[in-house]
Amino acid sequence: MKLGTFSYLPEMTPEQLRKQVAYVVARGWSVAIEHAEPEHAAGSYWYMWKLPMFGEKNVERILAEAEACHRAHPRHHVRLLGYESARQTQGAAMVIHRGSPA
Repeated sequence: MKLGTFSYLPEMTPEQLRKQVAYVVARGWSVAIEHAEPEHAAGSYWYMWKLPMFGEKNVERILAEAEACHRAHPRHHVRLLGYESARQTQGAAMVIHRGSPA
């Protein structure tokens, strides 16, 4: 199943993921983390993990929050979104942890 940016590629290494998050932060985009059950991931609704991280520039904090979501929901897909405020659109959306069906 294809789930957004990079979903056609092999899973990213931690360093590749860190670079992608740094790219989102460098653009000034707001980060949000979402999760969904694999069987519902193709739908448009994912659960939001906490509030978006408005103004967060620390890549390690963002990655730690994504990891906390993954630990709390190990069977869910977890994706990271970068919201571009000027256009009010998603500038990036990537699944960073793939869950397993129940």
